[in-house]
Amino acid sequence: MNAVEVRNGIYWVGACDWEVRDFHGYETPRGTSYNNYLIMDDEITLVDTVKYDFADITLKNIASIVDPARIKNVVVNHIENDHMTGIGDIMKLTPNATIYITDKGKKGLERFFDISKWTIKVVKTGDTLSIGQKTLLFLETPMLHWPDSMMTYVKEDKLLFSQDAFGQHIASAARFDDEYITCQSMAELDDAVVDYYANILMPFGQLIKSKIADVQKLGIEIEIIAPDHGIIWRKDPGKVLQAYLDMANGKANCSVAIIYDTMWHSTEKMTVPLLEGIKSEGLDCKIIKLRATPMSVAIKEFWKARGCLIGTPTLNNIMFPSVANFLTHVRGLRPKNRIAGAFGSFGWGGGAVKEAYEMLKKMGLEVVEPGVEINFKPSLEDEKKCFEFGAAFARATKEYHTKFE
Repeated sequence: MNAVEVRNGIYWVGACDWEVRDFHGYETPRGTSYNNYLIMDDEITLVDTVKYDFADITLKNIASIVDPARIKNVVVNHIENDHMTGIGDIMKLTPNATIYITDKGKKGLERFFDISKWTIKVVKTGDTLSIGQKTLLFLETPMLHWPDSMMTYVKEDKLLFSQDAFGQHIASAARFDDEYITCQSMAELDDAVVDYYANILMPFGQLIKSKIADVQKLGIEIEIIAPDHGIIWRKDPGKVLQAYLDMANGKANCSVAIIYDTMWHSTEKMTVPLLEGIKSEGLDCKIIKLRATPMSVAIKEFWKARGCLIGTPTLNNIMFPSVANFLTHVRGLRPKNRIAGAFGSFGWGGGAVKEAYEMLKKMGLEVVEPGVEINFKPSLEDEKKCFEFGAAFARATKEYHTKFE
């Protein structure tokens, strides 16, 4: 991919990773991109770098516009490896450039590089940098999603470099939202946004709301959002801002996800009458088998639905490993505003459904008890119990959903 002008002398100079399918455990079927940006002004400024493997590509893109040695400033919004490890190659070519970074970012940077010969200026929210015709405003966003994180705003162009926020894991020849929805679809882009939020930013809903409020207090107008992954928002940046506010406020579909695994199909057979019970109350439902589904997809489907039923067989008196792994992952994401229940089967003795409820309660989720637990293959009477529990859970989900309308 060649350099692309984003706006008024501001260029995307990043790289697309078409091959990556596992991003620290997060399934990325669409690949991803490592976005960074070059600002041509009196003081040429680079905003972020890229993953080390792609440093040669970003340097080639920069060189197509200007000699990299002429870069005067390097802004580091985030020091995670996929954005920062290419900085060593950049600084070899422009050793006299000044790096602008948060205090925690500097402390992290020196764990990876010998920064003793680099000029580093620590910035905080409200600090500005005039680079000629353009003015950069720095906005600290700690824990969104790392302690060092910040965003950078170009006042004159009303452009926000948002680092990981508002991004998506997409590798595409399209650089902008209007281009992407023309060659792909808006539905696919929306799905990528939800997928990214659910798997990475779910724990930070309250912080997202407060940071968007901070932006509004500063009177910042945003016409373009340029994240560090995926598509740049220029057609309708307000759409993704509203989507983030909705997700931060716990918006979900009034539907149910049945997420389960099975040993000898007994737990699996329970999903059908559960589904029919849910449907009888007018709710949509999706069934996800964990060992047949990437973890990140299961997480996304959990997040999209207001209600979730967890299905697990009992193995050695506890939950089946894949189900325990899923719930452990979800617990770390700290979901809110969701209602849940559990079901499962056992051979010698039960215990898995009880343990599932214990974990759901530890997450602080609303729960519908007691669930359904059966011995061996479900009988006709067991299927009736599953249907009735599915219907009861659907009614509880609808009632709970009204709190967020």
